[in-house]
This record gives sequence, C-alpha cells and structure tokens, in this order.
Amino acid sequence: MSVVGIDLGFQSCYVAVARAGGIETIANEYSDRCTPACVSFGPKNRSVGAAAKSQVISNAKNTVQGFKRFHGRAFSDPFVEAEKSNLAYDVVQLPTGLTGIKVTYMEEERNFTTEQVTAMLLSKLKETAESVLKKPVVDCVVSVPCFYTDAERRSVMDATQIAGLNCLRLMNETTAVALAYGIYKQDLPALEEKPRNVVFVDMGHSAYQVSVCAFNRGKLKVLATAFDTTLGGRKFDEVLVNHFCEEFGKKYKLDIKSKVRALLRLSQECEKLKKLMSANASDLPLSIECFMNDIDVSGTMNRSKFLEMCDDLLARVEPPLRSVLEQSKLRKEDIYAVEIVGGATRIPAVKEKISKFFGKELSTTLNADEAVTRGCALQCAILSPAFKVREFSITDVVAYPISLRWNSPAEEGSSDCEVFPKNHAAPFSKVLTFYRKEPFTLEAYYSSPQDLPYPDPAIAQFSVQKVTPQSDGSSSKVKVKVRVNVHGIFSVSSASLVEVHKSEENEEPMETDQNAKEEEKMQVDQEEPHAEEQQPQTPAENKTESEEMETSQAGSKDKKMDQPPQAKKAKVKTSTVDLPIESQLLWQLDREMLGLYTENEGKMIMQDKLEKERNDAKNAVEEYVYEMRDKLSGEYEKFVSEDEDQYEHLDAADMTKVEKSTNEAMEWMNSKLNLQNKQSLTVDPVVKTKEIEAKIKELTSICNPIISKPKPKVEPPKEEPKHAEQNGPVDGQGDNPGPQAAEQGADTAVPSDADKKLPEMDID
Repeated sequence: MSVVGIDLGFQSCYVAVARAGGIETIANEYSDRCTPACVSFGPKNRSVGAAAKSQVISNAKNTVQGFKRFHGRAFSDPFVEAEKSNLAYDVVQLPTGLTGIKVTYMEEERNFTTEQVTAMLLSKLKETAESVLKKPVVDCVVSVPCFYTDAERRSVMDATQIAGLNCLRLMNETTAVALAYGIYKQDLPALEEKPRNVVFVDMGHSAYQVSVCAFNRGKLKVLATAFDTTLGGRKFDEVLVNHFCEEFGKKYKLDIKSKVRALLRLSQECEKLKKLMSANASDLPLSIECFMNDIDVSGTMNRSKFLEMCDDLLARVEPPLRSVLEQSKLRKEDIYAVEIVGGATRIPAVKEKISKFFGKELSTTLNADEAVTRGCALQCAILSPAFKVREFSITDVVAYPISLRWNSPAEEGSSDCEVFPKNHAAPFSKVLTFYRKEPFTLEAYYSSPQDLPYPDPAIAQFSVQKVTPQSDGSSSKVKVKVRVNVHGIFSVSSASLVEVHKSEENEEPMETDQNAKEEEKMQVDQEEPHAEEQQPQTPAENKTESEEMETSQAGSKDKKMDQPPQAKKAKVKTSTVDLPIESQLLWQLDREMLGLYTENEGKMIMQDKLEKERNDAKNAVEEYVYEMRDKLSGEYEKFVSEDEDQYEHLDAADMTKVEKSTNEAMEWMNSKLNLQNKQSLTVDPVVKTKEIEAKIKELTSICNPIISKPKPKVEPPKEEPKHAEQNGPVDGQGDNPGPQAAEQGADTAVPSDADKKLPEMDID
C-alpha cells in the first residue's frame, strides 16, 4: 500500500513517501524534487511540471500557472477580477458561475475548470510517485493553506477525485510543518507537564501563514492561526517588475506591460535577481538581450534600495505574529522556538522582522521547501494500516467562526447560534437538539465576514426531511449532529427523530439494546457536551427543557422531564429514527460532472501516453538511423556491397506512392478486423476471401513495378587516346569551320564514319 504526502503549492509542488527507513522526498524525471505547478496545452498533448514551465514564454496563452488561487471562486469574485490583468492566459465564466480557464488544446478551444487543471497536476505527481514506488498510488494526504474556506477545500477534494486519488486528509500547511517538527522530538514534556509552545512561520510564493502549537509527548495541539493571504514572494517580485517597467520605459521608450511575453521574461529575471539579493548586498545587474523590438536592456539593483521599495510589504509581516499571540493568550516569553519555512523566509529583511518581534534567534531545523510534504507523508503513514508509526495525536483548529441560522416558529423569525468559534478544536462533532413538527432548514455561514478572504460568507444549506409531530400532536425532538471533519469541511452529518413511548409502571422498559448502543455511540462521537438549542413553546416547557440541557451538558443521558405528575408511575422508552438530509453546498460539483471530468482526464492521460510513445518511437528510429549511418561508414563498411543498395535509385514520388498504398491497405485491413471482432460468430463475415485477394492484387500491381524497377545502366566511356588527344580536324579534314558552317553541315551533309565518332569525343 502506498503512503504519499503531496504539497500542492501555488508555484511548486513536492511529493514525499513513507518507507521503512523514514520519509523520502521523490525526484521527478528531471532528477528534481520540485515540480512546477504549471500545465501547458499543445496541439497533440499536454505538458505538466518542468516541461510546461519551459513553455511559459513560447506558449504563453496556453500555459497555465497560478491557478490554485481560483479554487471555489466565482468569476465575479473581486479577487478574480484583480488577478485577470496579471495573467498571460484567459479566464472565463463557466455555466456554473465559477472561474474557468480557456486554452487551445488539440487544435480547438477548450474551457477547463480549476478542479480539472489541478487534477492534471495531481495526476503528474501521482505518476512521479508510481514510477519510484513501482506500484499504484491511491491513498494520499494533500496540503492546503490554513485560510482556505469550505468551498475551496471541497474544490481541492473534487480535484483529487478527478485525478483518481483517495485523499485521506486535507491538511493545513502549518499543521503539516508542526507534525514534521514534533514527531521526531524525544525531549518533549510529558502529558501532565506544561506544553512546549512553538511558532511556525510559513511565507511561500503567494501567502503568509503563522500558527502557534503546543507540544507534549505524543501530542500536537494547534492553539491559533493567523495569515495574510496575499503576502508572499510574488509580491516582492512585482515590486521589482514595476520598477524596471518604469525604468526601461523611460530609458528605452518601451511599453513593457503591453507585451505579455516581454512581461513574462522580465518577471523571470526579477525573480532570479531577488534570490541573488538575498545572498549579496552589492549592486547586481539585470540584463536581457533582444528584450523588445530587438533592443537589449540592462539595469542594476541592490538590497538596500530594494528594501526601501518593499517597506509597505515588510510592514505586513508583524500583524499576523501579534495576532497569534493574542489569540493564544501567550507572551513572547512563553514561546520556546520560532521555526521558519517557505521560500520567501529566505529574504533577510523578512527574517530580521520576525526575529526582532520575538526577540530571539530563528530556528531553521526544517527543510524550508520540503517540510510541508514531509508532514503530509507522516500524516498519511499515521492514517495507513500499512505502517506502524509512533503514537502522535494531532488537533487542528477552525480558522473562522461558523454559525447556524434557522427559522424559529416561536420567535416568528430566524434564530442563529455560533456552533464553532474561531480556533475551536477540529475535527469535532456537536449534537444540537431542536423541537419541531415539520421539516426545517439549517443555514451554515461564517459569522465574521470581515475576517474572511472570500466574498461570500455562506457555507451551505441543510434541509432536515420527514420530521413529524408526536402522536399526541406535540413537537418532536430532533437531534442534529454537526461536524467539522478531518478536511476542515463543515457538514450536518446526521439527524434523528427521538420518539417517546409511555408504558405502565409494572411493564418492563421497552428500550432496545440497539437504541441504547446508538445513544452511547453518539455520546462518544461528540467529544464534547451537547450544545443544544430549544424552541420555546410554553413557560412550563421552557423550564423542563432548560433542566434537560443542564443534565445533558453535565454528561448524563437524556431524561424526559416534561411528563405530567401522574407520569411518575409510568416507564418511558425512546427510539430514534434516522432522518434524510438534503445538502445544498456552495459551488459544489455534482457526481455526474465529477464522473465526466474523471473520464475526460483518463482520455487525456491516454492521449499524452500515445503521443509520448510516438515521440519515443520516433526518437528511437532517429537514434538507430544515426547510429547505423556511422557504423556503415565505419566498422560495417567492409561487409557492405553495392548490390545491397537496391532501392537507392527510386525517386521520392515513387516511394511516397508505395507508402501511401501500403498505409491505405493497412487501414482497410484494420477497419475490417475491428468490424469483424464486433460481429457475432453466427453472422456472415464482413469481408470475404475474394475481397482480400483483390486487395492484395491491387497492392501488388501498384508496388511491384516500382520496387522491381532496375537501376539505370550507366556505360563507362570508351577509351580512345587518339581522339582524346586531338582537338583539331579528323581524318584529313581541313581547318575547323565556323559555328555556322558546322551547323549547316550537321543539317544537310551525310555524316561520315568519322563524324559518327564525334559524340564519344563530346563525352570525354
């Protein structure tokens, strides 16, 4: 069984596998452990990863990168509107309202969803892992930013399904880093001791994330997270790009932003320059040959000037650090270490800001690029039965507060309740109790839209069906179980109707073992006392319901306390009936579309494979031809005779005619074979011997005259030294006549024997 962790980054991806010797990060076919998050579309196939990255400039309109930020986002999203101007490829609105990517593939325009493009990248990463493991890869753990909303997480989950992967968990990137850090630590405090608090800072290409985690032996608990969803390495690149666009515009009179390819070339060079400035404080050159209009451009930049231009970006480093301390109620002195990962944390000014804020040296014990994928692989190993891993529990948090809203008949309006506050433990379940006589709808939403990097705070609507009143006409008790699962996705996982039956005192209780077990299971699953909501009906009912809520939160079994006084002599039995739930999720792909996309991905994989096989065969033939050509003029030369080269005299038109005829005959034969294979054995064959013989005769009549055409015979000239030495008159003729006389003689005079020999002299 494969155990794979995937870091699905904005700019680059990594794949790690768990093996008996530990975690290993896999290298791709280019011997590089980093695979660019890039997909390029061509007339015959797709290119993914490094092969696609090389086409960013040459095939700019059909090479897609930076698409991860469009997961779960509508085309009308302000974020998408802002991003469109920075893209070399086209984004379009899909019929569902989501953002689609428009490219030319197989010589026709195609619109792909973000899930499909991400699935293409995941398929490539899956193929890379399979080539190393030599076995199929299905189970995996995939990383996502901790600030992803429900819609974005469901979108990534759909992409994993399209790619044929079974995602065991969507893991927050900072949590994966924390796991990679803590699982190998042997000196962590015992469970009863004060935990060790560690801050993890991850600044990558497109986003900045911070989390503070508490470690005990065999235990990791995330206390709080904070983030800046747009601060990353690409923002620093943009500062350089804008600077040089302005400088080259004045210096060389060039409008760089009007040309996509020029802008892409400048972006690539600015990224390289930024990395060089991280290691060098001196002036560094930036030069590009034939940049635009055959003009060479050049400029210089140094670290101090660059930092001045990035003041506003560097000012955004501290707020998330301050936020996690406030949320976790910790002081700087309570922090044991500050671990930094991510490519952009290599910028000296960023490291200085973080170090200065906490007043301590930063820790770089983790691989800045591979820490996330290693943590994902460890989580996959923990979840997989194929590996025995040290016991290590992981408790993540809810990034945004989640509330439920519903119609309340008693209040003649809507009521709401915050089910999961910010930084609530996850995964987690809660059981809510409602009193209803008819079906009702719960609307889930994020209750702090101002903190949400997403335009729509709605999550989903859940309709609880088939709710009926009790036999006496009173409201039924409905238990609704809500959950934030391991993927960080909110759902109403189940709903049940509690039916109450009364019996006389001398009768045995009718509660079955099965019902008792169900109730017991619900108590275990919820992991926390019930958070219940009651529908107020009468003062008496309100009193009994509040008593019931108190007993339930105290951990006791539910007791019916709304019986009349004479009911004290009666026994009560309860039974539960599962209720169906209809979910209406925000931007969710239905099963039919998922199946269609999965099928299309399979077809495209086969097309890529066929094209690869064709190219491999073509390269093999070329390699063989060049190799044999060298050998024929070398070691094999003594074995070759002129008679063996029997078709050299045939011209190209004849060879093309033979090739065309044989190809047509092969196509005819293959089509007949395919038709015959589809026929029943009891039906007459689709082709008969007479037709085959006629086809062979036709092919032979075309090809045989050509391939059997003899070589033209070229007779060597006869040696006649006497004639060869003479340039003057022959056989006693006088002086050479003029051209006119010679021409007249050729037309009128009867040629002599000597004259007949002249052509041979002409040959000489």
